Amino acid sequence: MKNIETLTQEAINLLKSLIETPSFSSEEQQTALLIENWFNQNEIPFKRENNNVWAFNKHFDKNKPTLLLNSHHDTVRPNQAYTNDPFKAIVEDGKLFGLGSNDAGGCLVSLMASFTYFYANENLPYNIVMVASAEEESSGKNGLNSVLKHLPELECAIVGEPTLMQLAIAEKGLLVLDVKVKGTASHAAHQNEDNSIYNVIPVVEWFKNYKFEKISTALGPVKMTVTQITAGKQHNVVPSECNLVVDIRVNDCYTNQEILDTIKESVNAEVTPRSMHLKASSIPETHGLVQAGIALGRTTYGSPTLSDQSVLSCKSLKLGPGDSLRSHSADEFIYLNEIEEGIQLYIKILTDFFKNI
Repeated sequence: MKNIETLTQEAINLLKSLIETPSFSSEEQQTALLIENWFNQNEIPFKRENNNVWAFNKHFDKNKPTLLLNSHHDTVRPNQAYTNDPFKAIVEDGKLFGLGSNDAGGCLVSLMASFTYFYANENLPYNIVMVASAEEESSGKNGLNSVLKHLPELECAIVGEPTLMQLAIAEKGLLVLDVKVKGTASHAAHQNEDNSIYNVIPVVEWFKNYKFEKISTALGPVKMTVTQITAGKQHNVVPSECNLVVDIRVNDCYTNQEILDTIKESVNAEVTPRSMHLKASSIPETHGLVQAGIALGRTTYGSPTLSDQSVLSCKSLKLGPGDSLRSHSADEFIYLNEIEEGIQLYIKILTDFFKNI
């Protein structure tokens, strides 16, 4: 078995290669090959579907519960304010610059190194499956959600996203609604008591003022925001409809369906969700993974940002090296010592978790 220092250096080298290989969502073919190569070099059998690559621990036992390690290898397109080449891995002052270095390449390679560390262990109380997934940034249909049917039932998961290696024990879900408010079309010169733009005012007021009763300890209240409004094409025509887009960040006290049902009952409009699968997620603070992290001085919090946790039904913890504030920014970077610390902490948390079962 390779030691942690060797795995860390190999993980950093892999991250440099990932940075220098474009992998926009749905275009991750070449980075998937780099991930395959990691498994081949470490003599770990793997499976691939589309651009998702996954592997199980050597001594998989169907009678044991299964823990998922997951992070993604797709990226957004580079911010126009970049001053560095986004596809060049540059090391400067202890920082590794490049697109996807922080979100979520550092997490991915740290989890892959940690998985490799445990891979051949014969006495694990859990099975471990490592999934390097695609299409996370676009919430695409060929991402982690498409792999789940190939996996055994998952008891719990660590999802690698930049959290400064603090414990995100809950994550808000996302519900985006298209809201259509109808009226009667007419010439602007004529009296019209059914103007769709006027009809939308109480609907907007409802979204502004309504408060869902249940407030999450980790995530706070449900947050609803009207983000777009469109109506009309010319000055002298009253439009027959006015359309809104509403962004809703759902806490772990509600399902997306419960939120949708309340809205449909409350507003005079046609309400259509763009999707229903981006769910809120959480893990109890009493869970062994969380307790192992707390014992190592890690703090817990609730995350407002979305990740592949949203497609999981099991208990899941978001945890990884890097800082979420750097994600999607110009001249994105991760500190090399964050990767070193990340691998050590992942391994220590898993070791202590397994030991205390």
